[in-house]
Amino acid sequence: MATVLLVRHGRTTANTAGVLAGRAAGVLLDDVGRTQAERTAGRLTGIPLVGVVSSPLERCRQTAQAILDRQTDASAMTVDDALTECDYGRWQGRSLAELAKEALWSVVQSHPSAAAFPDGESLAAMHARAVAAVRRHDAAFEAQHGPTAVWAAVSHGDVIKAVLADALGMHLDLFQRLTVGPASVSVVRYGRSRPDVVATNTDAGDLGWLAAAAPVGDAPVGGGAGPGPAVDDGAPGSPSGQPS
Repeated sequence: MATVLLVRHGRTTANTAGVLAGRAAGVLLDDVGRTQAERTAGRLTGIPLVGVVSSPLERCRQTAQAILDRQTDASAMTVDDALTECDYGRWQGRSLAELAKEALWSVVQSHPSAAAFPDGESLAAMHARAVAAVRRHDAAFEAQHGPTAVWAAVSHGDVIKAVLADALGMHLDLFQRLTVGPASVSVVRYGRSRPDVVATNTDAGDLGWLAAAAPVGDAPVGGGAGPGPAVDDGAPGSPSGQPS
C-alpha cells in the first residue's frame, strides 16, 4: 500500500514549560518549533506528497502548512479529528512534574492499555481511533494514486507512538518504549500481509528516495541492499535492491 510519513508537530511553549497541553487552544510552535518544522519540510521537498492530513490543533496545522509550503504541487491540507491529541481530561494544562505524583502516572507508564484519564479519553480508545484513521487514509490514497503514493500524517507524540506500536505488532502496553521527538518523521508502508516500519523518530537526512520506493514485498533475508541504485541480488521479494 501507500507510504505514510508520521510527522510530529514542532516544539511548543508548553513542551518547554513541562505542561501537558492536551487539546487546549492557542498552543503554538515556539521559535525552535518553527525552525524544526521548516527543517522537516525541507527533508520532504524531494517527495511529491499526494496529501497532508493533520490533527486540528494549531501546532500540527502550523507544521503541516510548513510542509505544504515547500511542496511544488501542494494539495490542500486535510484536517481529521481522529488524529487529534489524546483527551487528557482533568490532566490537561497541569505540569508533568505534578502529574508524576498521581497514582495514574505509573499506570500510564507501565500499563497504558488500562489508563483512562479523568473526564477524558483512555489510551486504548486513542490508539483505536488513530490507527483506524491512518489505515483508512492510507488505503484511500493508494486507491487514488497507486501503491507508490507517499502522504504525510501530522499528529502528536502519543498518537504517533500508538500508530507505530500497531505497525510493529506491539501491544499498547509497550508503546512507552518508543520515542517520537518534535518534528520527527517516522515512515510506515502498509503491505497486504504486514506493515513495513522503514524508520522511526528521524530528525535529519533527505527522504527523497521514498519517492521511488517499491511496494512492500517479502522481507529480504539478510537485510537487503537498502535504498539506492537498483541492484538485482536475486533475493526473493527485493529484486530492485530497494527495502521492502
